[in-house]
Amino acid sequence: MVRSMDAIVPPWRARPGYRESRAVSGLLSRRVRAMTTRSAWGLGLATVTDDGSTLDVWYPRPVLGDEPADGHSDLLATLSAMETKDEARGVHTTVVRTWADLDDAPRTVAGSYLRLHVLSHRLAEPNTVNLDGIFSRLPTVVWTAAGPCAAEGFEATRMRLRRALGRPVHVHSVDKFPRMVDYVVPTGVRIADGARVRLGAYLSEGTSVLASGFVNYNAGTLGRSVVEGRVSQGVLIGDGSDIGGGASTMGMLADGGLKRVSIGERCLLGANSGLGIPLGDDCVVEAGLYITAGTRVSVMPSGGVVPGGHGLFREPRVVAARELAGASNVLFRRNSQSGAVEALPRGGKSIELGAAR
Repeated sequence: MVRSMDAIVPPWRARPGYRESRAVSGLLSRRVRAMTTRSAWGLGLATVTDDGSTLDVWYPRPVLGDEPADGHSDLLATLSAMETKDEARGVHTTVVRTWADLDDAPRTVAGSYLRLHVLSHRLAEPNTVNLDGIFSRLPTVVWTAAGPCAAEGFEATRMRLRRALGRPVHVHSVDKFPRMVDYVVPTGVRIADGARVRLGAYLSEGTSVLASGFVNYNAGTLGRSVVEGRVSQGVLIGDGSDIGGGASTMGMLADGGLKRVSIGERCLLGANSGLGIPLGDDCVVEAGLYITAGTRVSVMPSGGVVPGGHGLFREPRVVAARELAGASNVLFRRNSQSGAVEALPRGGKSIELGAAR
């Protein structure tokens, strides 16, 4: 069994016979308690290549905080019995213990996978776990029906696998992130195509990801929602919202700002629409309309009737869409005659998800 820690125990504390004074021990324990309030621990099964590179780690039962008192002894026995060597894939599996400070960037493959499991197990919401640099920590893996394989020299691996299996090798993808459903299946969700939800996605109970939907890692839903479009990394969808077929969300504001795109409760992104600003509650983006932070939007109070100072109709106020970030009860549409993008009040009308979906 291998121990993997993003925070290393100081070597002077690991020396045989080392004893701390009571004062030093108390200070360190207080620091550890403060640090572990934002930490996670997991007992996992790692896939390791013959040259010692870790391809993936499966954590069946991750927890927040430090290692439990019993160390998950029952799980340890189960995982230890699953340790094996696969000559055809050129890998072996081994049990690992991993601890990570969730406020620190991942420094190992094991630490990266623990963070992704924490998200998909709903132990922490997206954007609350530090994932900085995770792409550089995760290896590119050939994900096959026989298990993960190293990308380097895969054609030789394919030959060995085909000889061992007696049939063609099914390759799901060549990517850094695996399918969530191969590691975690959250309760109360529907996922029509497992390949379209990455490990690290956060799906609340009642969520349906339809066949054309996609949910990236560190993104997801905070309630009962329907996803038929793309939910990009970092995007959160509120309860009762519907992402229509072909709709897309940007992870950040289009102008490179630090404000993340999010969608409030009971919102609807129409089919083939797009969103590059945060929305409040009860908003609708018309089908086919893509709103970026810099989109010029005509604000139409009173349903488009804007009286002027002398009883005449004046031109509506035109603003960049970023100025409407977080607004609630708004309908965004494109005027079919002028082509202008307009924002109108919805009058508090609610959106309800169809049960048949």
